Amino acid sequence: MKWVQPVAVTLRTMRTLSTLATCHGRNRRMLLRFAGFGLGAATLTTVVAQSSSDANVLNTPYYDVSNFMAEPVTPQETLVKNKDDMKVKMELLIMKIQHDFCRALENEEDPDTKFFVDRWTRSEGGGGVTCVIQNGKTFEKAGVNVSVVHGHLPADAVRQMKARGKDLTGKELPFFAAGISSVIHPSNPHIPTVHFNYRYFEVTRENGEKMWWFGGGTDLTPYYLVEEDVKHFHSTLKNACDTHDASYYPKFKKWCDDYFMVNHRNERRGVGGIFFDDFEKPSQKDCFEFVKSCAESVIPSYVPLVNKHKNDSFTSAERDWQLLRRGRYVEFNLVYDRGTKFGLYTPGARIESILMSLPVYAKWEYMHSPPTGTREAILTEVLKNPKDWL
Repeated sequence: MKWVQPVAVTLRTMRTLSTLATCHGRNRRMLLRFAGFGLGAATLTTVVAQSSSDANVLNTPYYDVSNFMAEPVTPQETLVKNKDDMKVKMELLIMKIQHDFCRALENEEDPDTKFFVDRWTRSEGGGGVTCVIQNGKTFEKAGVNVSVVHGHLPADAVRQMKARGKDLTGKELPFFAAGISSVIHPSNPHIPTVHFNYRYFEVTRENGEKMWWFGGGTDLTPYYLVEEDVKHFHSTLKNACDTHDASYYPKFKKWCDDYFMVNHRNERRGVGGIFFDDFEKPSQKDCFEFVKSCAESVIPSYVPLVNKHKNDSFTSAERDWQLLRRGRYVEFNLVYDRGTKFGLYTPGARIESILMSLPVYAKWEYMHSPPTGTREAILTEVLKNPKDWL
């Protein structure tokens, strides 16, 4: 038929196109409305334009699953129906960020090494998409997790919120949380570890009032200090912040240094970045655009460092130091990290995804202290006394 375009389609798409060809009037419009992600936005637009004159159908937004690592958690019908809702906007953003970051990391890996994609559901409401590379040539472990969950907050989770200044009362409160979280543990000790997390929360109070806020950040944990790399990382984050407000970078840089503090070691986890929480001003739209800019800055801030160092030679002593520093990373995540605590307190928590941030290998030595004047000692000094990099 004339309206069929020469496009590469899956078997599922071919079946859908065949059905469209034999449908008429209202039935065809119904099928178009509920057609799956497999069609893709461009293909579906072509079919609609050639097979229906219904303006409402022409203006219906569809989302191309090829932009994601898997189909979103929320059904497409709901995404289309609630396209202006911040919950939908955030889910589609983090799905896209996950895809782009995973593909950028795969480009730095052995060609045969790809992300394992694990789409999971949560019986209490929602689910997620966890993407992992393990024991690759470049990445010993690379995890990029999206979660979109809803339900009721138990008392322990409510107490976690209260500790951060949220005025929440009640034993259980309806909530929605969508976020992306990633930790990259490279094989080569000259490539830094990076962590980023961006999230959106909604909680409904007992009186029916909805509270919402954003949070997140990106931070760098090198094993060996290369100031040029750290300056590149911080300058990229600063540019993302300055697009919205020149006061954001210095404020969120300090917040990051304070938050990623391993108190029992009296040292920071790394050389910082940005971190913020309870972000709700000046408006929901402005907050979302800021989070979007920060999330989109992850690839340019980090991937060039991977490419720069992935073929560096290293010694067994440098590998041992990397494993020792990973041990400190584990200590922070399990003892202090709010995201880990929130996940563990949430009913139906998926432990594999929550603990995705932990490395495959780490090491602890009793009373280890690097000799004065070594590169290891130089890094340790910076971790104890954060500095301004720009």
